[in-house]
Amino acid sequence: MWSIIHTYLKDFFNLFYPSICCACGNHLYDGEECICIACRMSMPYTNDEQIKRNATYKVFDGRVRVEAASSLFFFKKKSRVQNVLHYLKYKNHEELGLVLGSMHAEQLSKSDLFAEVDVVIPVPLHPNKFKKRGYNQAALLAKGYSEVFHALLDEQSLIRTEDTSTQTRKNRYERYENMNQMFKCIDEHNIRGKNILLIDDVITTGSTVESCALELLKAGCKKVYIASVAIA
Repeated sequence: MWSIIHTYLKDFFNLFYPSICCACGNHLYDGEECICIACRMSMPYTNDEQIKRNATYKVFDGRVRVEAASSLFFFKKKSRVQNVLHYLKYKNHEELGLVLGSMHAEQLSKSDLFAEVDVVIPVPLHPNKFKKRGYNQAALLAKGYSEVFHALLDEQSLIRTEDTSTQTRKNRYERYENMNQMFKCIDEHNIRGKNILLIDDVITTGSTVESCALELLKAGCKKVYIASVAIA
């Protein structure tokens, strides 16, 4: 009886507040989650999970020791991928984070390159930014990855010590030097000897993720893997 009532209530709610696709803005049909089937089939997937030296990996090659790296989509301005990232970053869309993380993780789990993930760690926000925004979009994604990989989700061991907004008062060289001190492992016991999948929403220059990876390796982790929703 309750399931029938729940269905009626859901249909009634959707009549006045219809769910829309985060990519194209069209209404979602029953069974569609966050992104409609049409968009899922036509989004610009990288399909790079089987190629070690892919575009994401090359961002970090020669800069930090990375076991494997992959992005789900190619990023382009004024695109559906940008719309999805906007929902994720500014609308606190927890369900979307789970969907995107799971979508990508399902692909990665079929690749031998990502066969040894023990721990999933999102790129952390500084407490000031977390307080202002109320959530960390990378952490929303990381939950989806951790569930598919059956890996531990760790949001405590790696922290951000420098607020990005303070970077605006530094020149280019000072910003570069500061990146090396932006993150800190506060619990090396949870890091040492582990194979860690590091999660971010979008990779551009890769400087932030590089700094996280360097700190994790410094703390004694065995391998670092990198995954993101998009690469620009």
